[in-house]
Amino acid sequence: MNRRKFLSKSAKGMILGAVSAGMVMSAKSASKVYGANERVNLALMGCGGRGELVGRGFAEDGVEIKYVSDAHSGRMDKMATLLTELQGRTPKKIKDIRTALDDKDIDAVAVVTPHHWHALPTIQSVQAGKDVYLEKPPSLTIWEGRKMIEAARKYDRIVQVGAQNRSAPYVHAARDYIKNGKLGDIHLVKVFNMKPNASFHRRGEPFHLGEPETPPKELDWDLWLGGAPSRPYYPTIFNNYGWTAFWDFSTGDIDDALHQIDIALFLMGEPTPEAVASSGGRLHFKNDDAQAPDIQVCSFDFKNFVMTLEMSGYPTYMRKTTTTIRQNDEFPYWTQNATRIELYGSKELMILGRMGGGWVTMTSGGKIVEKMYGRVPDALHRQNFIECLKSRKRPYGDLEIVNNSMNVAHLSNIAYRTGNQKLYFDSVKGRFINNDKANGMLQRTYRKKYAVADKV
Repeated sequence: MNRRKFLSKSAKGMILGAVSAGMVMSAKSASKVYGANERVNLALMGCGGRGELVGRGFAEDGVEIKYVSDAHSGRMDKMATLLTELQGRTPKKIKDIRTALDDKDIDAVAVVTPHHWHALPTIQSVQAGKDVYLEKPPSLTIWEGRKMIEAARKYDRIVQVGAQNRSAPYVHAARDYIKNGKLGDIHLVKVFNMKPNASFHRRGEPFHLGEPETPPKELDWDLWLGGAPSRPYYPTIFNNYGWTAFWDFSTGDIDDALHQIDIALFLMGEPTPEAVASSGGRLHFKNDDAQAPDIQVCSFDFKNFVMTLEMSGYPTYMRKTTTTIRQNDEFPYWTQNATRIELYGSKELMILGRMGGGWVTMTSGGKIVEKMYGRVPDALHRQNFIECLKSRKRPYGDLEIVNNSMNVAHLSNIAYRTGNQKLYFDSVKGRFINNDKANGMLQRTYRKKYAVADKV
């Protein structure tokens, strides 16, 4: 075994040892903590594609899902059937998550809804004394994030955001490598989210919203809209994540880039940005109805380094790390990896892939100095949440920590939406310096019955 392989295996062994010793727990060790009389009881809000994955995962971890909630009854039915098969008990189907919050046996709520429905149920859940597993992005606005943190701290609740890479052993090993000074001084970090995407379309043709339709009888459209402005039903918005094209419901594709942003800030010691500049637009898909840009390049000023974010939605040759690579001792082809992070140290360059992509460090001529393979961290992240329910320790994806990364994403969008300009941000006050237009985007206007209250 050569030195590089030995070091890589040793680093992996050390970090996995920390995992088994309590850093995060395996499903088997979790079952020892929670015996038959201490089963974690969970309510699941959101039964769509990601909701199904999260619900299945918790059920396989031994968590009892007692309630499923969704504005679409068909999705609830499907989720209830799946959970019945997995856990041997049928969950109750409810449209209003507050029904589950009144149940004293419920320990936690998993919020896996469209982005515009993240803040309100999280705040209501912690107010009811429940812990929360919250999928990303944690908030739709900077103000929402501050209110959510305020509520979580006031009611002393655990809120774990789905920033799964924070539970990945290879990411922790990369941070230790940097802390030990092996990269040298780092003054430039590059984040990429260069995925192939598509025009906002229907059946393969460019599609403008056209005439609205009547919502299907299975869907409570008003409930699905929640705090967003009222609008007629369009199937292309509701289906296949079409809602991610609109600011009323989503943070746009930067939601996906949040994984890489969060890893970068984790590796750099959780710094807060002082300024952001943006360039971009809807440049390739010019004749559709999407609001989020298909090209966006942002730069962020931190105290001792600059971070760039490059996003695109059209190059078909850019690809995420494949499942095969994520589950085996392989690396992506870095040049065309769509979701990578590059850290430029004075001694070495580190390239890291998210969600199991692993990392390498290099010097001149592409010579690899060190490397570590990765694995998908979803299960470890759920188990970290389960353990924190018992220990009451802050989880790896604690809302307050991940919110700093979310604010970077919000800053990107606001800089873009205010005309691709440079903005200066006071992270302590949570406001832009001398820019009323940007400050006007810190908070959204809610429909009254779905509003997040100023006093939480």
